[in-house]
Amino acid sequence: MTRDTCDDEDTSGRLGCAGRAFRPDPAREIRAIGAESRLRGRDVLEVGAGDGRLTLAIAALAHRVLAVDPDAAAIDAARAAARTARLRNVSFKVAPAQHLALGRRRFDVAVFSWSL
Repeated sequence: MTRDTCDDEDTSGRLGCAGRAFRPDPAREIRAIGAESRLRGRDVLEVGAGDGRLTLAIAALAHRVLAVDPDAAAIDAARAAARTARLRNVSFKVAPAQHLALGRRRFDVAVFSWSL
């Protein structure tokens, strides 16, 4: 599956195929919430990354991104999208937020978009 196609077999993302129509363009979403300056050059934790829809736009601005989601299939799709986009500043972790073990790692910004 690519980011531009959708079929009944798609299970990536919390809203599924039909829900994509409700989610705004990632770059537009970042601009709308005024987050560009908050993300630029920062270390970002994205909770509820899903299929990486917003992750790729965040990575274009951020220094580093750790994108987490409990859905392994969604994280697989996000990893593939990041590889296709040749992003090297993104890492992914399959885990629910409440069980995320980060040790001493610190972040400048945490993003929870479409996570609830």
